[in-house]
Amino acid sequence: MLGRSANGIFWLFRYLERAENTARLIEAGFRMALTRDSHDAKDEWRSVIVTLGLQGAYEAKFGPDYAGPQAFNFVLRDKDNPGNVLAMVEQARTNARMVRTGITREVWEAVNEGWMRLRDLLVRPVTETRLGDVIDTVRRQATQVRGAMEGTMLRNDIYNFARIGTFIERADNTARILDVKYYVLLPSLSYVGSSLDNVQWENVLRSLAGERAYRWLNAGRMEARTIAEFLILDGRFPRSLAFCYAKLQSNLAHLAREYGGETMAHETLRDVAGKLHSTTIDAVFERGLHQFIGDFIAANARLGGQIQRDYRFIA
Repeated sequence: MLGRSANGIFWLFRYLERAENTARLIEAGFRMALTRDSHDAKDEWRSVIVTLGLQGAYEAKFGPDYAGPQAFNFVLRDKDNPGNVLAMVEQARTNARMVRTGITREVWEAVNEGWMRLRDLLVRPVTETRLGDVIDTVRRQATQVRGAMEGTMLRNDIYNFARIGTFIERADNTARILDVKYYVLLPSLSYVGSSLDNVQWENVLRSLAGERAYRWLNAGRMEARTIAEFLILDGRFPRSLAFCYAKLQSNLAHLAREYGGETMAHETLRDVAGKLHSTTIDAVFERGLHQFIGDFIAANARLGGQIQRDYRFIA
């Protein structure tokens, strides 16, 4: 596959995954804000903005006022935020069009129709009553594109680059949400272990679509250590770090067989996956969750960059 095509496939699925993750985070923030007074609700929206890495851009435009509609419109559609959700989906569509001959008609139609639907919904500012429809559209598009890919695409290098883009992005998102929990969501360390702390951990699970799966496995107990273990090390949950890296190992192994050899990315992956799969949650907390997650995010970014270099991506 030409590097330009590999780049298009990789980023098509990274942008779709990022848009879905962002929509889920907005939904979780909105749920929490509805249960809080006006001051605390603004803290919830601030946590969403910080998690997405948009605090500087947001405050440059609005200052420290984190009113709900203002915050979620900034994330969804504001032209002063080049990383807004509409721009992500448009970038996904641009990449899909660039690699049109490498994807099936069903995949292209799912991407294109989802973009058109979202564009129409976001032509004007979103109100709280319309927010649910917008979030559902973003999630539905991502689901439809994945379903079309799984049901119609050959299991070749195109498919593997698509999956690699998805799981690099998903691992980064899970790690960042976990990291921000300790530094933004709680107003004070004195709240650790409190009912507010438990509600916030539930919010983390909601933003990662993991609340129901976690409750099935843990009889509803909301404990920081158990939740962190679930999101980091439980290979059964499709948004855990362990699950993402198991899939990355599988897809990169397929590329090695298809292209006749391994690259530096395979060595980088073995290093990151080995550390991840050999650790325990006790070791993570003994070292410090923030330190562990920070190192993981950096290593995950190195892996993504190494893949792009090894397979000669050309934007």
